Amino acid sequence: MLDTFVRDMRSDRAGLIRAARRAYLLGLLALTLPGVVLGGVLLLTRPLPVPLAAVLALLLLALALALVALRLARTAATNAELPARQAALAGAIQAATAPGVPLLLACATLSQWLVMGLFLLLAAVMHAVVWTQLPGWVREPEAVD
Repeated sequence: MLDTFVRDMRSDRAGLIRAARRAYLLGLLALTLPGVVLGGVLLLTRPLPVPLAAVLALLLLALALALVALRLARTAATNAELPARQAALAGAIQAATAPGVPLLLACATLSQWLVMGLFLLLAAVMHAVVWTQLPGWVREPEAVD
């Protein structure tokens, strides 16, 4: 897998897009795995249900944080001062936080299926946004020595 990633990083724009998407997915996985473990531990402790007002506030907070993360990732990926490869990776890894925030909140609410579903839905929407926008952030890479 690492060999393919390095090959894509050194190829043309299409390869750089593939590498950026892999980096994004790895970043998302790095955020999600600890959240699932924490969610499992919380589920075993049988926490009290989160009140509806708090759920709505958390959903709005998750959306706001995801949109800020998306904007910061886009800014990093389109930074003209960085080489195209470095900018693409920086933006892709930072973009993982956009769906990562609602995913972590979903893990924290595993005991409430409906609430968890709402956070998973928000995470899925943010993932779709990142997945479709990421190729537009990637510039044509400079020649490799």
